[in-house]
Amino acid sequence: MNELEALLQKVKNGDMEIDQAAAQITKHLQDQSVADLGFAQIDTEREQRVGFPEVVFGEGKTPEQIILIMQRMMQNSDRILATRIDPNKADLILAELPQVTYHPTARAITWFKRPLLKVHDGYIAVVCAGTSDMPVAEEAAITAEVMGNHVERIYDVGVAGIHRLFRRLDVIRKANAIVVAAGMEGALTSVIGGLVSKPVIAVPTSIGYGASFQGMSALLTMLNSCAPGISVVNIDNGFGAGYYAGLINYNLSKKEQS
Repeated sequence: MNELEALLQKVKNGDMEIDQAAAQITKHLQDQSVADLGFAQIDTEREQRVGFPEVVFGEGKTPEQIILIMQRMMQNSDRILATRIDPNKADLILAELPQVTYHPTARAITWFKRPLLKVHDGYIAVVCAGTSDMPVAEEAAITAEVMGNHVERIYDVGVAGIHRLFRRLDVIRKANAIVVAAGMEGALTSVIGGLVSKPVIAVPTSIGYGASFQGMSALLTMLNSCAPGISVVNIDNGFGAGYYAGLINYNLSKKEQS
């Protein structure tokens, strides 16, 4: 007989009041929802609440900490995403966890217990202005793919050669959500926002010369865009943009199936 059954049996026998049993059950459930590693408190029920497991932010963590976190998460999750993993950390992590996959451009690690059985209907377009913006764009793309979305990548189509964008505009317009990563002055977001009828998630990147102020120039341009339908995430936050786009596509897919 497990702990929960024992509590219910005590209530049935009159050996425990209902409110006492309820308090113990609540505490038990709370204890089960967190895996305490001392240096990390893993939210093991994140996927049940919001549809996707907790994501490991690798920056500032040691390889050993990341390994222990991922090993524990593998007991409860069917997929794991770790972001901001530099190549040196990745080498150490893969030596200990050879079953994971490292995506060097995105600086991300992924793991699946089994292949995704279903990919949501529709797709997300991830667009970046220049090749230098690709690490941020790839972080968004990998995030959306781990969430079960199909992604179309449209890279190096910035406003300095805007004819490159028009060649791929049909693909962009058919997407359910569009992520746009751009540095320098960040103008690509406004251009795309004025050409599409789908939600645009703008990601300012820290790419650019001195007066770009490590992405502040692009951020302010995107926040001040006169094109409607644009939301803006933080500088270099490809993960946040990919996650937001993934939620949009997932909910549209679910609506179409109902």
